[in-house]
Amino acid sequence: MKLFGSFTSPFARHCRIVLLETGQACDFVETDYAASAEASPAKKVPFLEDGELFLSDSAAIIRYLREKAGEPFCADILEYNQFCLINTALDAAINGFILQQAGISAEQLPYLQRQRDRVAAILASLEAQSLPEHAPYNDAQLRLACLLEWGQLRQVVDLAACPKLRAFWQSSRQYGPLADTLPPQ
Repeated sequence: MKLFGSFTSPFARHCRIVLLETGQACDFVETDYAASAEASPAKKVPFLEDGELFLSDSAAIIRYLREKAGEPFCADILEYNQFCLINTALDAAINGFILQQAGISAEQLPYLQRQRDRVAAILASLEAQSLPEHAPYNDAQLRLACLLEWGQLRQVVDLAACPKLRAFWQSSRQYGPLADTLPPQ
């Protein structure tokens, strides 16, 4: 089995965490922007090859890895909804970051402000929910930890108004698989 991704991708990181949690052997192949555009129809990382099986989305990869290990992926619809909400925030934050890196401002492109507003609204919604103080974490919570870490690394997620999320992020960094997959600073 091979997982293709980058060490800074929050989506690939979540897959690496699940591999650590489930103890499955897998080669990690560092893949850049150009190579992922050629190798995956989604033109992004991560993607996974396991024999003839090819998966091109982190949610599908995580579900596959969990099921392969005999574990559930998102135990109920509420956890899955939270997972999807966090994915939306992550996609919006990444889109905003890429546009900013390209020199596009919110004044030039109102879509960028909409992405920022989407992230802020989702963070406010998550701040209002109860969060665990320590592991074990479900997949929605792991995805949240990946979002918060990536957001801090790229300086695009402001936790000043979110003390519960900040505390969750700081405590989650102590969990072995999350600590072992921290992106390079």
